[in-house]
Amino acid sequence: MSAVSQASKAQTLAPRPMLGQAKLAEYARAQARRRWAERFIRAALLACACVSVFTTVGIVYILLKESLVFFQSVPLWTFLTDTQWTPLFSEARFGIVVLLSGTITSSAVALLVAVPLGTVIALYLSEFASHRVRETLKPVLELLSGVPTIVYGYFALLFVTPVLQRLIPQLPSFNVLSAGLVMGIMIIPYVASLSEDAMRAVPMSLREGAYAMGSTRLQTALKVVVPAALSGIASAYILGISRAVGETMILAVAAGMQPNLSFNPLEPAATVTAYIVQVALGDLPHGSIGYQTIFAAGLSLMLITLLFNLAGYGLRKRFREVY
Repeated sequence: MSAVSQASKAQTLAPRPMLGQAKLAEYARAQARRRWAERFIRAALLACACVSVFTTVGIVYILLKESLVFFQSVPLWTFLTDTQWTPLFSEARFGIVVLLSGTITSSAVALLVAVPLGTVIALYLSEFASHRVRETLKPVLELLSGVPTIVYGYFALLFVTPVLQRLIPQLPSFNVLSAGLVMGIMIIPYVASLSEDAMRAVPMSLREGAYAMGSTRLQTALKVVVPAALSGIASAYILGISRAVGETMILAVAAGMQPNLSFNPLEPAATVTAYIVQVALGDLPHGSIGYQTIFAAGLSLMLITLLFNLAGYGLRKRFREVY
């Protein structure tokens, strides 16, 4: 064996220097710190997710607890079938259908404005607008959702109502029509933005296939893109409905807060949310039957919103397309 091979064998059999062991130990400590950091981040994300769950559970618990106290004094059948709502009068009546009629009427007017306009705007931004126009119009459109609702309420009362009174002279100063129209304008950004995102998510290959078959841009948009994005568009509509049902200040300012059992938008009306605002001002003693009505009304509103969300979930599950 040569001297070179003996020296090489001696280097191989020699123990590693302490510097290599120190690097391995430092690497192990870095890996341990990374694992602890990842565990902490996962725990923090789980806690954030649980906050929304616990908040929802807390809201449901409070509504059910206070509503059960209310229904011990007012029969459920009376609450659902009575045609008058006068819980603050000496002869109290508790017919929630009166408030629901105002809520449904105002929401219907708002959706008649928001759904068509929001869909058309989304269709234009997704299929026809240039990149520069889209990047300019969409942020401007979304600014409408940042305007305080009290501003919308006084806009409906002081501007929209006088304009409508020129067209309809017998229209009262407080009415559901003007409030519903302004609510629809407020909801347009929600419907348009989510619908446009759903349309933009449709693969370009579907559009190219339609163009190859001789379809125009309008035919492709209406017969290919919209059906493919139907689940997302339905989600936008459900969000718009939930936003309309839960709106408060526009209706409290412009609709009159007069509990009338009527589906005529030309008349004043009270909604569930506007009544809650009226009672929650602190004029009634805590624990009284009048005070308990806000929880029963809130529970009714929550159940209506839940039904709409379940309907939206069913639509998404049935018509969702996965590409």
